[in-house]
Amino acid sequence: MKRSAIRSALIPGVAVLALTLAACGGDDTAPEGGNVDQSVSGSVSVDGSSTVFPMSDAAAEFLLEENPNIQTAVGESGTGGGFEKFCVGETDISDASRPIEEDEIAVCEENGVEYVELQVATDALTMVVNPDLDVDCLTVEQITALWGPDSTASNWQDIDPSFPDQEISLFGPGTDSGTYDYMANDVIGAESENTRSDYEASEDDNVLVQGVANTQGATGYFGYTYFEENSDSLKALGIDSGNGCVQPSAETAQAGEYTPLARPLFIYVNTNKYADNPAVASYVDYYIANLAQIAEVAQFIPLSEDLYAETQSELE
Repeated sequence: MKRSAIRSALIPGVAVLALTLAACGGDDTAPEGGNVDQSVSGSVSVDGSSTVFPMSDAAAEFLLEENPNIQTAVGESGTGGGFEKFCVGETDISDASRPIEEDEIAVCEENGVEYVELQVATDALTMVVNPDLDVDCLTVEQITALWGPDSTASNWQDIDPSFPDQEISLFGPGTDSGTYDYMANDVIGAESENTRSDYEASEDDNVLVQGVANTQGATGYFGYTYFEENSDSLKALGIDSGNGCVQPSAETAQAGEYTPLARPLFIYVNTNKYADNPAVASYVDYYIANLAQIAEVAQFIPLSEDLYAETQSELE
């Protein structure tokens, strides 16, 4: 499913979910509808992670249904690109698929940008292959052999002699992406903080999807959302971190079984803009109040009760 199709489906999906919850008596995070302050107007700017984009875009469109006077622009320049704008005060909120780094914190401090970090969902970083490729599972060591900064593997048999005699084609996020950083730092653990560079790179996950789906022997990685949307044209690889092959899913990520590829997703909110701009405050409050529903509609893994309580506490 293309991202434009996701956008068009978001509000009907949320509306159905809201009606279902209301029929069941609702819960503390049910859409609040009439509780949105209709007198608030203004604009909100969000940029950053392409992985978190569907959630922040869903929140924007959902809120627009409740208050058309709040206009939210949501971009997707990658986690690093988002922080570049956020830390100089160009945006109100930054989507991130990794925590903010020390050099980015320094830029924020230099520019007087104070912020709060809010976890909004859990993701299962998903490695995919062309569905015709006879490979179903990789160990963490094989991921490093495939994507490590020193890798020269060009055929699947270079990774494992039992794999097909098939040329490898690689597709992955660009270096501004938090997904790239997570693969380099948390999965491969590269001292150079890089993966190999001889691959087709894009900040648009849909480009990566199409590349893998249409190329024999291809593989790539991105957030679980994009695999779910395209599961008819891709095959997800199981990951063996020492306890057997585990498939990416909401259940395995929440249970801590899908290691080391399960990861937290965040939004960073400029606290001064939250305090001074009622539109920013309305957007963030609405986002967090309806977090579970937004995560489900955007096909992310909702937070556990404990993690959601932490996010609420940070916002307060």
